[in-house]
Amino acid sequence: MNLFRSIANLFKKKASAPYDGAGHGKRLGNWYPSSSSINTLLASSLCTLRTRSHDLVRKNPYAANAVDSIVSNCIGTGIKPQSKAKDSEFRKKIQELWLNWTDEADAAGLCDFYGLQALVLRSVIESGECFVRLKIDKNNATIPLKLQILESEHLDSSKEGALQNGNIIRSGIEFDKHGKRVAYYLYKEHPGESSLLANLNIGSVRIPAKEILHIYKPLRPGQIRGEPWLSNVLLKLHELDQYEDAELVRKKTAAMFAGFVTRLDPESEMFGESAANTGGTAFAGLEPGTMQFLDPGEDVKFSSPADVGGTYEAFIKQQLRATAVGLGISYEMLTGDLSSVNYSSIRAGLVEFRRKCGMLQHNLIVFQLCRPVWSRWLELAILSDAVKIPNDPSFSLVKWIPPGFAWVDPQKEVVSQLNAVKAGFKSRTEVISEFGYDIEEIDDEIQKERQREKEMGLVFDSNPQNERTDDTEITE
Repeated sequence: MNLFRSIANLFKKKASAPYDGAGHGKRLGNWYPSSSSINTLLASSLCTLRTRSHDLVRKNPYAANAVDSIVSNCIGTGIKPQSKAKDSEFRKKIQELWLNWTDEADAAGLCDFYGLQALVLRSVIESGECFVRLKIDKNNATIPLKLQILESEHLDSSKEGALQNGNIIRSGIEFDKHGKRVAYYLYKEHPGESSLLANLNIGSVRIPAKEILHIYKPLRPGQIRGEPWLSNVLLKLHELDQYEDAELVRKKTAAMFAGFVTRLDPESEMFGESAANTGGTAFAGLEPGTMQFLDPGEDVKFSSPADVGGTYEAFIKQQLRATAVGLGISYEMLTGDLSSVNYSSIRAGLVEFRRKCGMLQHNLIVFQLCRPVWSRWLELAILSDAVKIPNDPSFSLVKWIPPGFAWVDPQKEVVSQLNAVKAGFKSRTEVISEFGYDIEEIDDEIQKERQREKEMGLVFDSNPQNERTDDTEITE
């Protein structure tokens, strides 16, 4: 009976896993993903990911261009504030003070506030996170606020453990018992700095959390550190670099035409070669046009790797498409190759990319950087008597306007916006905001232009008041 039962079991069909991805067959036998939390994974890998990301952006043109594309589209000339206070005089004063302060915002004195926005986003892409310290500087001509940009390496990740007051330090960030950030442990100088000043300031210092903005893109709930955005394409771009270098060297070697002369008598000098090559010693390398002399019995053999031929371009394109997907941009933006696009395809790609840009602008730059900077700046403006608080509870409200996008066919887009305003689907304010401008500034400029035209007797078709007043019928 046991023999028959064993034979029957051989032909018995085993039940399959309820999900293919949860199976344990040959195809998944070597797949053992970690079940650790995102913070545990980053604690063990963040330093390596960050340094490799920096290295790739420095050396790889595709990685560098991808970072530039994301920054230029998300930030451009800057995400600018528009005060929503009801008091017009207060709004005007606030906008004037802000404009003057933007040139003094950088503690290093290298950028204005909008340049700092670009620097912060670039650091977030490469390192996964960035720190902005809000410093009080009474030497500022307008508002005593300075912004100091600190790279991810400034955080002392070695700080771990529980404190006597019940707080917990995780990866250099101190939390209270409710999980609220209390302080950051930061190095005074970049730990990778080789200067004497950095060596004298080795230890980290505790900075209250209210003075630090920790900017990163959270990917999972509970994540306390940022992940470099190039993490999932680091290996692919690194190996693609090696492949392209190998192909370049192979082509270079194949293009070197060289001649080899074997002498029957090593003592003879048919061409006076001893002046160029003594003792028949072989050269280490080849150069175009080389004539190499060999002693009797010596021979030269070269490897003959298969030429990739017409598959090279297709292979490179496919790898770069996968890289572009991993970075969240289009292949055309990554490479600058527009040879295979038309109006519809490029516009569809831009619409999708600009949705991602809008999400980054609002959720990352505006919410984590611009909003707290505006609140602190306005508080200091009031405390320094640069502006008086109006009798208006909405005086602190602000709208952040990102730069407008230039479309593939501006005429069609303008006509579309015009029809939306006429139909009541949009307001002029919204349309002008989408172009990256402030409607109050636009209307003020138009009013001044109309007044100047009237005073100087100028007539332009752009002014509807200059329409013809005779009885001549006007047809489109």
